[in-house]
Amino acid sequence: MTRVLFLCHGNICRSPMAEFVFKQLAQGYDIAVESKAVSREEIGNPIYPRAAQTLRQHGIPFDDHRARQIAREDYDAFDYIVVMEEYNLPRLMRIIGEDTNGKVYRLLDFTDIPGDIEDPWYSGNFDRVYCQIETGCKGLLQHIKNTEA
Repeated sequence: MTRVLFLCHGNICRSPMAEFVFKQLAQGYDIAVESKAVSREEIGNPIYPRAAQTLRQHGIPFDDHRARQIAREDYDAFDYIVVMEEYNLPRLMRIIGEDTNGKVYRLLDFTDIPGDIEDPWYSGNFDRVYCQIETGCKGLLQHIKNTEA
């Protein structure tokens, strides 16, 4: 089984959106998917209402997700640790230490347009962020299929 962990700052917008989009795309594959935060600010909070609304608009099912923070032991538990933006990396590295096994990626690095996924908390553009996440998730799934087959 391949295990994927998506990370963003608070685990209420981008990373849970990526978790549920990827779960939908990866149906039928032996892939486990979770999401967490690099910060503690939103621990226990549900998906941000506009993120939930965006998932509903695109027909993506989701559960009663609650924000959680990544822990050191998650590095060993997951095959892919996928951050939404470069800004997440310093906090992530303080928690997990060095990425000795090359498990840490940015989501859009699996696409033809590598870079950061914008933070809709600030931009307010959840539709654009959804499109970025969907593109990244499709690229990640293709990468997993190509390398793990």
